[in-house]
Amino acid sequence: MSDRENILSAIRANRPQEEIPLPDLSGLGRALGDRTETFIRMLESVGGEAVWLDGRGIDSVIRTCYPEAEVICSAVPDAPLGIAAPDDAHMLTDLDLAILPGAFAVAENGAVWVENRSGGDRTLPFIAENLLLVVLQEEIVDTMHEAYARIDFAEAGFGVFISGPSKTADIEQALVIGAHGAKHLTVLLV
Repeated sequence: MSDRENILSAIRANRPQEEIPLPDLSGLGRALGDRTETFIRMLESVGGEAVWLDGRGIDSVIRTCYPEAEVICSAVPDAPLGIAAPDDAHMLTDLDLAILPGAFAVAENGAVWVENRSGGDRTLPFIAENLLLVVLQEEIVDTMHEAYARIDFAEAGFGVFISGPSKTADIEQALVIGAHGAKHLTVLLV
């Protein structure tokens, strides 16, 4: 018998006799408290910022949060500032701000699910210096378990959870912001 077969045989021999049920996670969301407050707190803890639309136009929020932004690309219909996402990522080399819709947000970790169903350029959330994600308040879920249940993986195409600005401390344990994505993330709650 080969080593592989010995290992597999030992695993089969030591398998539990009965199936162990998964834990009940249905009450986890209620334990987090108010989901919007929890989302904002978690987003801020990872370096992001939450801003309320509060009856202002998106343009007003953009000019308040990003007054220096000149090259702006928007995939949000209600944001008249900026250019439409081009098909070629090379056109985005000097992109100051990308504005994208978030399908939903997750309270437990401050993440926003961003999809690309339109077939536009997938580099947009990663190539911009700053990122503004627009999320409806009622689209905040409590946990990642709820988030995964909402995603139709057969239809999703490209999608990514974004939580806070890009950061890494891989090299000499020195924190670098914007290493492989935006240096600043704002979530606009509507």
